[in-house]
Amino acid sequence: MNGALFLLTVNFLIAQLFCVFFLIISKRSRIPSAARWFAAAFAVASLSAVFEVIIRYADFDRFASFGAFSSLLFALFMIRAGIGRLYAVPSNVPVITAILAASLALNLMIYDLPRSTVSHSLGYQFPFFVAELISAAAVYRSGRREKADLILMALLLLTAAHFASKVYLAVTFGAGSNAQAYLASTYALVSQSLGAVLVVSTGLTLLAVIVVEIMDDAKANSEIDPLSGLFNRRGFNERVDQILSRPISTYPHCVILCDLDHFKAVNDTYGHTAGDQVILSLGRMLKQCAPPEAICARFGGEEFAIFLPSTSETTGYLFAQGLRGSFSSLAFPGLPEDVRVTASFGVCGIESTAISIADAINRADAALYDAKRNGRNRVTRTRQATMINLDDWQAKA
Repeated sequence: MNGALFLLTVNFLIAQLFCVFFLIISKRSRIPSAARWFAAAFAVASLSAVFEVIIRYADFDRFASFGAFSSLLFALFMIRAGIGRLYAVPSNVPVITAILAASLALNLMIYDLPRSTVSHSLGYQFPFFVAELISAAAVYRSGRREKADLILMALLLLTAAHFASKVYLAVTFGAGSNAQAYLASTYALVSQSLGAVLVVSTGLTLLAVIVVEIMDDAKANSEIDPLSGLFNRRGFNERVDQILSRPISTYPHCVILCDLDHFKAVNDTYGHTAGDQVILSLGRMLKQCAPPEAICARFGGEEFAIFLPSTSETTGYLFAQGLRGSFSSLAFPGLPEDVRVTASFGVCGIESTAISIADAINRADAALYDAKRNGRNRVTRTRQATMINLDDWQAKA
């Protein structure tokens, strides 16, 4: 076995491994069809190595050469389909179909030309060059600029340049006069070596993009309250900290705490399913009514929090009054038509860096305590005199 045949074998095995990896990872991905497209692409690409080995040992070079070309080209466009699913940039099916048809016809037309000529090399490599550029353009059009996305875009462009450079390499080093001679040429050894590196690099980067997507989804899910659909305490704290840590944070900000009134009685009287509907309705209302930049969370049980960036305490107070009035008029599935549930609110402004988010929540909870004590179904602004200890608030929440 010469060097080119050895590298073809290595490329085949690598492609099969990536096929298995993508099939496994598709079970965890939010977009499993993307991983399945990549798995299929590597499976089809591996056929190219099989066809090139057939050229060496069988007597139907034209068929095998066409098979090697078409399987690799189909694989590249299958990768484009997977990228389209992953990055939400759909393929233009009529255009890609036309490119495939023209490329396959061109390959048949140039078969009898010597492989070391510019005409043959350009006609053979140009479709691959176009396919890689189309995939790179899809990543660029997606607007995603994470590190893995940039690396993938760079690798796709590098692979496109690799196919373009093979025109020069074929003419300079000689690609043999026919398909049989190609495998024994120095050009084949160089081509397959570079191809193996790029196959591994592209495969690993595609895997990395999907793994990052899975990790981001897992992190997001760990920060979301499954019942209300709002952030949980962890998600709330992380996002508020991001806002407050900005070099220029436009003060004041406002924190609102909300607690359902007599919620235990709702669960005891009408059941936890009805209670869940109340939680769900309040979460939905907060999503609909809060401004886009607001951070809404369910801290646990019947307690909710809202962070309003660049909002004064007075504006936050008016916003909370609107929420209170709207919520008190809602009807809920599982509760009698004439039964209404109310909520109490505590509001605290953050005027400067001298007040931490923990202090603001503590003060808002003190104001909420006043609202409860003074009759419920009301909004109370900060009152320092009734501020409770932060540890007590955390234990209670």
